[in-house]
Amino acid sequence: MAQAKIQAKMNDAMGSKFSRTLSMADRSGQLLESLDQLEMRVEALRETASAMEQERELILETIQSIQNGQELRNISQGEREELSLTANRLMGRALCVEVSVGTIRNSQQEEALRNANSLIDEIVKKLLDDMNSGREHLLAVYAACVTEAPPVPIDQKFQALVISCALEDQKKIKRRLETLVRNVENAGKNIKIMDHQKLEDPQANGCQ
Repeated sequence: MAQAKIQAKMNDAMGSKFSRTLSMADRSGQLLESLDQLEMRVEALRETASAMEQERELILETIQSIQNGQELRNISQGEREELSLTANRLMGRALCVEVSVGTIRNSQQEEALRNANSLIDEIVKKLLDDMNSGREHLLAVYAACVTEAPPVPIDQKFQALVISCALEDQKKIKRRLETLVRNVENAGKNIKIMDHQKLEDPQANGCQ
């Protein structure tokens, strides 16, 4: 009789432990499922924010294209002043919109991004001082960011910097250079560089 009671208690204990184990597994599964759903929402949020960043860049570029375009010079002074005021107002409002998608970087990627930004800044200054020389350098660094064979020599040093950057930073660098190339091609001698796409300070890391 005593042996039967002992065996019954052991069975109850095992059954209780087994039940708790299943319950913990269920809770763990539910939490994992919730985190999977949150991960998808986070990625969707980042993609949306990135699209907004690009839309802001395009709006700023279009406004400045209008401001520096020949069409604005071919209308009366009164109309030109009115349109310029509107363009300036829109530019100011667009610049007040701040959208930023942070990128986690290691120390090597931070250094590479910092050097790449500095080199592009130097090119922008050169474009304002010497259009032809600056344009050649701009095309050389842009060639380092495209996959198709470029018609100009590639800046190997800049290419090494870009490769060392985080993938998201590589995309932003390419977009910034594309905008500068379009501005140079469209503006000609009356160039006025629009460069609102400077990448974030690598010291201010965001979240992935």
